[in-house]
Amino acid sequence: MSDDQQPIGRTVGIRRVRVLGDGLPGVEERAAMTALANYRTRAPKGLFFYRSHEEMEADRVKWQVEAMVETARSRQR
Repeated sequence: MSDDQQPIGRTVGIRRVRVLGDGLPGVEERAAMTALANYRTRAPKGLFFYRSHEEMEADRVKWQVEAMVETARSRQR
């Protein structure tokens, strides 16, 4: 090990390595990947320049509340 790397203190879990040609992911794995791919932050894309942290925080809270309202409404249907 070189001097610029830190030793691993603890490993949690076991990483499963797929062998090439093992086949496609299972139904549960595909559902998990689809759920992760459909995640939306609901913050508009682009660069935003604010005059203060308060303005930035106001926008962030507004977007977060809009996301919470949308989630709550979708669960009521």
